Amino acid sequence: MKYTVAQIAQLLSAEVVGDASVEISTICKIEEGAPGGLTFLSNPKYTHYIYTTKASAAIVNKDFVPESEVPCVLIKVENSYIAFAQLLNFYQEQQAAKAKTGISPHACIAESAKIGQNVYIAEFVSIGENAVIGDGARLYPHVCVGDGARVGNKTTLFAGVTIYEQCVVGDDCILHAGCVIGADGFGFANQDGQYLKIPQIGNVVIGNHVEIGANTCVDRATMGSTKIADYVKIDNLVQIAHNVEVGEGTAFAAQSGVAGSAKIGKHCIFAGQTGVAGHIQIADKTIVGAQSGVTRSLKSGIYLGSPAISADREKELIVLRRRLPEIYQDLKDLKDNR
Repeated sequence: MKYTVAQIAQLLSAEVVGDASVEISTICKIEEGAPGGLTFLSNPKYTHYIYTTKASAAIVNKDFVPESEVPCVLIKVENSYIAFAQLLNFYQEQQAAKAKTGISPHACIAESAKIGQNVYIAEFVSIGENAVIGDGARLYPHVCVGDGARVGNKTTLFAGVTIYEQCVVGDDCILHAGCVIGADGFGFANQDGQYLKIPQIGNVVIGNHVEIGANTCVDRATMGSTKIADYVKIDNLVQIAHNVEVGEGTAFAAQSGVAGSAKIGKHCIFAGQTGVAGHIQIADKTIVGAQSGVTRSLKSGIYLGSPAISADREKELIVLRRRLPEIYQDLKDLKDNR
């Protein structure tokens, strides 16, 4: 599939510096550019590549001013990273329009299940009694959708995804390989030194436009629902425990974990390997830095450390901790010289 720079600029409402008739046939990294390739420049660390790239065109910010001659056509936009993301989404939509549809004869679908129009259901997919699969949904090999579960319109479940019984996944979601939605929450009562299992009779309800990474688990509620709101983005290898509620537009990076009944606000960001204790509340627009441990409810702000505290305070403590050997030696010298 080929497009001219002019067509791409029109799609992005961009300004072109150079030959707008140049044809683009592929997308590439700026440091690995090739003729016919389109790249982008967003991170200043990669600016030097713009002067040597072999790509035919590059998307850049409007305020970018070259220090010397640039070998490619420039497509100037307000935000090059967002524009490139929009372009990739456009490309993906074009590919999706050509995606295969149909139901494999090797799929196992209960007679009572309701299957929408224009779906793709691959080999060895299992769909349980009274399950509902929305229009345009795509289920790849070895997906398992349990009894009474619902999968929304245009939602994609990649290979090996498991949706337990009665769980709900909204429209336009993407669940990557090995994702498990609705396994039992970790609920046990200690009875005379033995752990008595507490039945987990709730479900998981996932909103629209949610993306969940490979091998991530969202546990079903003990009662009621574990809730993931619209536009939430969850990376690979994340654990969301029973009865957790995650607000709209919140994002979790890999290896994060949220303990049971925590309430997470809207548009929060949790960096990699963050941990959130159970039964606490995190305010909207809170940012938690990598490897931080949240042990108490937080107001909106930026937090670091374990236990997580204000990022400014934690930065001060980091500086002090680095000086501890020196401070210790100073104190020892003072004591010895008394």
